[in-house]
Parts: sequence; structure tokens; C-alpha cells
Amino acid sequence: MNTTLEAPRLTAHDRCDRCGAQAYVKVALTSGGELMFCAHHARAHADALEPIAAEVIDETDRLEPRPVLVQD
Repeated sequence: MNTTLEAPRLTAHDRCDRCGAQAYVKVALTSGGELMFCAHHARAHADALEPIAAEVIDETDRLEPRPVLVQD
């Protein structure tokens, strides 16, 4: 029997280190620390985080897509 471990899910108690909104991205740093970001700040800082990230848990797929406005 094979057992697959799932990464811990971020909860409503996990907050963005930048603005305090609910965190949907958790970045484990190669230096040993970790950062949490809302979807907006994760996108804004993605380029800077890439070279220093050991692991990224991205749960932004849990967000609802924005509704598309239909014009008559």
C-alpha cells in the first residue's frame, strides 16, 4: 500500500506577511525561514522569491475566478 502525504493546507488563520489578508501562498526559504503571502503579493514578489525559495506551496487555485461581465 502506498501512502501519499499532502502538503498542509493554509487556513483562514494564515495571514499575508505583507498586508495581513488571508495567505494562499507559503514560501519556505533556503535560509530556513518561511513567508506567507496573499495571492496579490505572491504575484508581486514572485521574481524576487524564486532564487531564495526552497519550496512554494501555492493554493491560489482555491480562489474563485472573477466573474466576467457580460454586456448586452
